[in-house]
Amino acid sequence: MRTSIAILSFLFLTTCSNDDSINNCNFLLNVAIDRTINLSLPENNVLMFTNNVVYVPNEGNLGIYVINTGTGFRAFDAADPNHVPDTCSFMELNGLEVTCGCADENKYLLATGTSLGTQLPCGLQEYRATRSGNVITVSN
Repeated sequence: MRTSIAILSFLFLTTCSNDDSINNCNFLLNVAIDRTINLSLPENNVLMFTNNVVYVPNEGNLGIYVINTGTGFRAFDAADPNHVPDTCSFMELNGLEVTCGCADENKYLLATGTSLGTQLPCGLQEYRATRSGNVITVSN
């Protein structure tokens, strides 16, 4: 019996991974969001069409990007999740991509939230985006 426990303990300890990549995704604050976006307003009505993006300041860590993917809406934080928040970690919009202003210029695709080019440990921080009539609610 003791031999079995010793073998199981050995197997458990040797098969545990030392991968801390998940811990590297804790740079951004978990900020409460409950924002409505009225699609009837001129600044937001571009979201009525596929592949259009709206930036909403003063939400999340550095604002949020909301995109119409054609099959629904997605909302992502505008701060690079692979950096400690800094002045350079705000991500600028360029078409359907966002790029951080830091030296490494991390790039992400807004339609999926995944990194482009170099594989990065963290994808964009996503918030729930639901549509009801002409209103999109972004929350977490």
